[in-house]
Amino acid sequence: GFYLDIGTRIIKTGSEQGLLSLAFHPDYQTNGYFYVNYTNLAGAVTVSRFSVSATNPDSASPNSELPILTVPQPQSNHNGGTVLFGPNDGYLYIGLGDGGGSGDNHGTFGNGQDTSTVLGKILRIDVDGGIPYTVPADNPFVGRPGADEIWALGFRNPWRMSFDRATGDLYIGDVGQDIWEEIDFQPAASPGGENYGWRLKEANHCFNPPTGCNPGGLTNPVTEYSHSLGCSVTGGFVYRGCQIPALRGTYFYADFCSGRVWSFRFDGVTLSDSTDRTAQLDPPGNQVISQISSFGEDARGELFILDYADGEVYKIVSAVPVQPDCGAGACCLNPGDANDDGFVSVGDAVFTITYVFRGGFPPACPAAADANDDCAVNIGDAVFLVNYIFRAGPGPSCSQCS
Repeated sequence: GFYLDIGTRIIKTGSEQGLLSLAFHPDYQTNGYFYVNYTNLAGAVTVSRFSVSATNPDSASPNSELPILTVPQPQSNHNGGTVLFGPNDGYLYIGLGDGGGSGDNHGTFGNGQDTSTVLGKILRIDVDGGIPYTVPADNPFVGRPGADEIWALGFRNPWRMSFDRATGDLYIGDVGQDIWEEIDFQPAASPGGENYGWRLKEANHCFNPPTGCNPGGLTNPVTEYSHSLGCSVTGGFVYRGCQIPALRGTYFYADFCSGRVWSFRFDGVTLSDSTDRTAQLDPPGNQVISQISSFGEDARGELFILDYADGEVYKIVSAVPVQPDCGAGACCLNPGDANDDGFVSVGDAVFTITYVFRGGFPPACPAAADANDDCAVNIGDAVFLVNYIFRAGPGPSCSQCS
């Protein structure tokens, strides 16, 4: 069934509207709050808080909606979409597009450069400081001209952005106009206020005006690509998982139109290891990834690709068996879950036997696969799980070796 159904509140006439993203509150386990970004029936971008059902942890109450922010849109596209919580400050970040249409022809300078509007910006608000929210005192436009909620400006349509869970750095995919797509970067230590250039610039190139477009103080993207390779960038995540240690610290992103997937590393100064991953991530058989609308990240930092065209979710895994490396105690989230499917079942015992005796894939998290907690993954763990599942034996734990 559905976790939350608010279909009657959302405009679904096409373009770039609809249910755009959601984010669980950092204290969701305690307060049951999560935040949804959608376009309402009037076409306005709406961010609302919902609550999990008091009687069913797998269902949320549509009647619990608390509107947080509503932003009217001049056009039906460029709605932005991402809502996410900062890993270091706990504030809610909201990506908003420039209001739509072509060329950001709104006002004298366009919405992206107009600090009196929140369109074409990333916002930063405190949803714990009051109802519906308060503005952090250290936001860059507090106490000076400009909307207090603004954290960064100069965006066309930053519909997918993410924080690096290890560093707190922010990566932003901003969709371009006719020629260029870009990935922007904000370091974790930033005080905010960066201007990423739109509509003065499209990526690294002058847009309006066509020359002499940089008045100073603009922040350039960390990478760009032309429309010979796609037409709409989809920002992704920095890989911080266990299953492919060689890729840890690598940022993945894609293009919605072409289905291409790329990656790179960025240390805050230098970009390296820029790689086209499209062929590597081509699914087996007749499956095709054609419209990548988003990436996903699980609790351990493993990454997923969301294909809008077929409504499918793909997990990025190693093509060959690789010994996972999570670090001591890094991923013992579900003791006994050897096959990493989120449940402890007889399938985990079968997985362990296949790994031990038939050279199968190693467990994603050895600490979790070590069900009997003897600091080794072996047949004893499979026996322990069978005894637990079928004979009500003691449950798996990670107390000694995680």
